[in-house]
Amino acid sequence: MQVARYCYLVRLQYLGFRYSGWQKQPGQKTIEAMLTKTLKFVLPAQKFKILGAGRTDAKVSALSMVFELFIEDEPIVHKDEFLEIFNRNLPPDLRVMTITETDSSFNIIQDAKVKEYVYLFSHGEKNHPFCAPFLANILDKLDIDIMKKGAKLFEGSHNFKVYTARLQENTKTERTIISCELKENELLQANFFPAQSYALNVEGKGFMRYQIRMMMGALIQLGRGDLSLADIKDSLQPDSGIKLTYVAPGSGLLLHDLQFSNHKI
Repeated sequence: MQVARYCYLVRLQYLGFRYSGWQKQPGQKTIEAMLTKTLKFVLPAQKFKILGAGRTDAKVSALSMVFELFIEDEPIVHKDEFLEIFNRNLPPDLRVMTITETDSSFNIIQDAKVKEYVYLFSHGEKNHPFCAPFLANILDKLDIDIMKKGAKLFEGSHNFKVYTARLQENTKTERTIISCELKENELLQANFFPAQSYALNVEGKGFMRYQIRMMMGALIQLGRGDLSLADIKDSLQPDSGIKLTYVAPGSGLLLHDLQFSNHKI
């Protein structure tokens, strides 16, 4: 007898500062593990499985992440009530926002999607301690104007092989950046934030592990004077000999939005 299976897309937000990333890891507090633990309480009599639209690293946050929820036997009849109970039992640094029914033809990993990441940072002086979960604090004075020029060089299709860690043999390193812009931070504000903070906005269809953080790291080195605009251009060539080792801190990075071209949620 075939078991009935129901599929849902759940959009959520989380503050990643106290988590070791999205993916389940033995002995570590992760977003996926916390969601699974809560769902076991919310759906005590049902078999279920969750699958994220991607993975975020340790301390990385999300304003709009999506996971697929597969449930056996019985569908979710009252979605609003389900969201309310789910949120009531999640810790305060996770929030589910919407749930949308889908079907088995949808593949959350392979279906075309566009991700927008934002990296928030300040520079030049030590921040208020409460800024730590939201803003990367670069104590060096940075040349923001040249960093803005450097950010635009990432736009388009390039070889980003030097912008990832532990490169696997079959990894596709040719990636397309739809937009990349460094500007003043208007996304998050708080009375303990410094007078000025900045945001690197990056939009694309797919990123390698640490790619955004290493792009930000290269821009920080550019702002310090350790790299030039010519170095940034060279780093994007297939035969580039530049070695990049600076990975910007995870706490400044957040997944700002994630949209699927063939599914509205």
